Amino acid sequence: MTFRRTTCAHCRKKFVAERPGQIVHAECAAAYAVAQRQKEERAAAKQAKAAAKVQRAQDRKRIDALRPLSWHKAQAQRALNAWIVHGRDKGRPCISCGSPAREGDQAGHYRSRGAAPHLALDPRNLARQCVRCNLHLHGNPIGFRLGLVAQHGEAFVQALECDQAPKKYTAADFDEIAANYRAKLKALTKERA
Repeated sequence: MTFRRTTCAHCRKKFVAERPGQIVHAECAAAYAVAQRQKEERAAAKQAKAAAKVQRAQDRKRIDALRPLSWHKAQAQRALNAWIVHGRDKGRPCISCGSPAREGDQAGHYRSRGAAPHLALDPRNLARQCVRCNLHLHGNPIGFRLGLVAQHGEAFVQALECDQAPKKYTAADFDEIAANYRAKLKALTKERA
């Protein structure tokens, strides 16, 4: 019984098979077996890596579900503050005292987060402030008000002072706010580069 000519699966040279189902030369058999084992190991490693990635995503979802609302709010506040300092008000002087912009400046609230928690994430209520005004002078509200009036006008400041509309946020709302301000900051940074 003769078999037809076929191509070796390992070296790709033509040969005549000596038995049914033979796909490699006799001299290529050991090298082919090693190559196949390595191929299977790579496939198993790739599959394990994909499974680990899926597991990490599931773990992240579980952790996010356990995080308190305050954590989500802090992330949103951090993203908004970064956008104020490094985006919208970048290069502007302190709104309260007029000192030139420098590294380490912060985003200050005109109406404090304790007195007006509903305005904590309202960008109208935030502006770039130096550390001295924001921390040591507790926001320097008189200077802040004068700066807001100079920038936006008296009507803007009065509307901000009269805003008492309560806002109820969910974790998803906070996450959306954080993502929105991160994207805005990234776009501004890209635009300036």
